[in-house]
Amino acid sequence: MSAFPTIKLQNGVEMPIIGLGTWQSTDDDVRKAVEVAVAEAKYPLIDTAEIYQNEEVIGDILHKLISEGKIKRDDVFITTKLWTNNLNPARSLAAARECLKRLQLEKVDLLLCHMPAAFAENGTDQEKDVSVEDVWRGLEAIYDAGLARAIGVSNWSAEQVDRVMKTAKVPIHNVQNELYLYWPQHELTEVCKKHGISITSYGSLGSPGRVNFTLPTGQKLDWAAAPNALDDPKVKELAEKYNKSPAQILLRYVIERGIAVIPKSVTPSRIHENLKVFDFKLTEDEVKALDFAPHRQRLFLQPFMEGHPEDPFKSERV
Repeated sequence: MSAFPTIKLQNGVEMPIIGLGTWQSTDDDVRKAVEVAVAEAKYPLIDTAEIYQNEEVIGDILHKLISEGKIKRDDVFITTKLWTNNLNPARSLAAARECLKRLQLEKVDLLLCHMPAAFAENGTDQEKDVSVEDVWRGLEAIYDAGLARAIGVSNWSAEQVDRVMKTAKVPIHNVQNELYLYWPQHELTEVCKKHGISITSYGSLGSPGRVNFTLPTGQKLDWAAAPNALDDPKVKELAEKYNKSPAQILLRYVIERGIAVIPKSVTPSRIHENLKVFDFKLTEDEVKALDFAPHRQRLFLQPFMEGHPEDPFKSERV
């Protein structure tokens, strides 16, 4: 049972409102980060994905901590995601079993499709005939097989969520999307509220570390220039008022909206700091002021999906 606030999913599963993100964490870093987060700080949720290439390491450290009696399996909510080459329903069930094997688990607490656009097994060629409705059928099969306590989607548009909910046999339980001060996702949150879907925010701090990301090929991506949300004047003002860091204000802002956060860090002090957001509250007016920050910018445009019929951001591309 989580000692932190939880969000109740449509099927009754309780999902912690805060967890540790592990994108861009190398093997050694993620091993140390997960041990600090789970064994010391008592983080109630770990978020990973196939494409992060760290499920195996996370599985090893969780198995070690459980074997040593430092934690119980029920102490940690595990989220993972299927990558684009495993979104075709012909392959998704087998791919989910591989995730479980790497994580050394019988089931995950939440399994998401990482993107709406399906690709071929080689990960390069787009499968343009696979719709989001098809992708969701694959996740429903995973849920029906008992491999995940809940299922959801990531990086989907509000329109795609709305469309799939019209035909879904199992409702979308969670949507994990980029959501932060300068991209508050008001349209998406309204659609999710209408359908009773919970939301997880990634990039809640404005993802300043994104510029360091390197693909497995060694290629670095080009990122558009963007202001740092941690330097926002209103955020700094609130940090001073509440004697908190700007990062804690940004996390609290998202939490005040009833949205889960998964801040990534491999630094022990920051891992502990990011949990210290439950001993203060922002006022309604302060949340509104942050809601309407003048700058608006999506940071993660996922350009590799361009040209796919299910590209969720095609209307934003120039």
